[in-house]
Parts: sequence; structure tokens; C-alpha cells
Amino acid sequence: TAVRLAAEQEVENLSGLSPNPEKDIFVVRENRTTCLMAEFAAKFIVPYDVWASNYVDLITEQADIPLSRGAEMKGKCGTNESELELSWLDHAYTLKLSFLKEGHNTSRGPEASWRLSRIQFTYDTSERTYFKDAVSPGKHTASSHRLSALVTPAGRSYECQAQQTISLVSSDHQKSVQLLLSEVRLQPFDIPADFVFGEEHKCPVDQREQLEETLPLILGLILGLVIVVTLGIYHIHHKLTASQAQIPRDRSQYKHMG
Repeated sequence: TAVRLAAEQEVENLSGLSPNPEKDIFVVRENRTTCLMAEFAAKFIVPYDVWASNYVDLITEQADIPLSRGAEMKGKCGTNESELELSWLDHAYTLKLSFLKEGHNTSRGPEASWRLSRIQFTYDTSERTYFKDAVSPGKHTASSHRLSALVTPAGRSYECQAQQTISLVSSDHQKSVQLLLSEVRLQPFDIPADFVFGEEHKCPVDQREQLEETLPLILGLILGLVIVVTLGIYHIHHKLTASQAQIPRDRSQYKHMG
């Protein structure tokens, strides 16, 4: 049964289809149907110790590690739990993203949503591409604790062009590793059709930026409308005033009255 299930699962790294060399695209398919899709650009900022010039003191350097476009991938889809695992540079670096779908009660009744529930990043400071002369080189794991990120209504995809920073705690003396995500489009559950994202749910930062872009246009339209209405009222008032009988200025014209 395990062999049959493995044969029915496909994983594809489609990063070469992206015009952005920093953006990666990953797809997990089960039973010839897409069950997880992920597009994003990712970089890790990892602090590590090196010897100072006196070889007595330690100083902290910083490694900037991008997600390699040729990353190997694994995937797992489920009704309420899904997972994406990526490895690159001969498994010196491994990123595991875990997703959770759950229901909750609201004033409108029961609703469901999904979220990024856990991040685990394994890195090897003996790898020399990004780590130079690290003290006590070896493998370390940085992970999240009680993470609730990218919260999205069930059946929809998460989209965020803005850069987001997620902090991870490392096994290397509790150092803080930063994961920088940008240009994210992600959906780990309920994909409506093969290779097709569901309706997007924009992140708050994108929503705010979109509002900031459209607000001047809206205010301009409102101002223009106010000007048009004001001119229209003035024109109608002027026309009504002009059509009314004018009071004679010459008192002799009042002789016929009374």
C-alpha cells in the first residue's frame, strides 16, 4: 500500500517557469490532482560565531542564505494537515513548512481556515558557501513556536507581495534566525482545479498598500463630484432667480397698485 501511495504522489519544482530568479514554484500532486501549490521568494538571515582577530574573543557574523532554485522537494497532503519540505546544497539546508486546517465558531456560524503552523529550518555551519570560518561548525535547527501565520479562509489561497519576516529560534545558543518571505502565493488545501489557485486572500500589508494607492483617486473623484454638484446647484439657483419677476426700481410704476 505504501508503494502504491508513493507512486501516486508527484512533486514538481517549477521554479524555472518564474521570470524572477529569486522566486520558487512548487507543486504537490496526489492521484493526478494538485493538492498543494506554493510560490515565494525566501531568504534566511543566520547569525553565527567566528573568532576575533586576537583568537580569544568571539564575534557574531551573519549569513544570508537564499532558497536555492534547484531545491529538492517532498510533499504531503491531508484533509487537515499538509507539509512541504525543501532541501538544497546536498542537504546542508532543509526547510519544512507545516500547514493546519481547522474550524472555529463565529457570529456567522462555523467557519474553517488554514494557517502556517510550524517552520523548521536545518542548516550546517560547516558548509562554506555561506558560512566562513564558523566556530564549532555543525548542524543546527531553527524552528517556530506556536506559530499562527498566513491565516486564510478555507478554499482560498494566500497572497502577499510585501516582504514578511518570521523569527525562528535556533538550537545554536538560542540565536534568532530570520526568515524573509516575499511574493507569496500559497494554498495547501482545497485547490479547485489542477494547477489552479483558489480566490486570493490578500495579506493586511498588501491591502493597506492597495488602499494607499487608490485613496488619492477616490478622494479626487469625490472632490470632482462635489465641484460638479456645487456648479449644478449654482446654475439652477441662478436660472430660477433670473426667471423671477424683478421688483421695479422706479416708484412711479407702483401707481396701478392699491
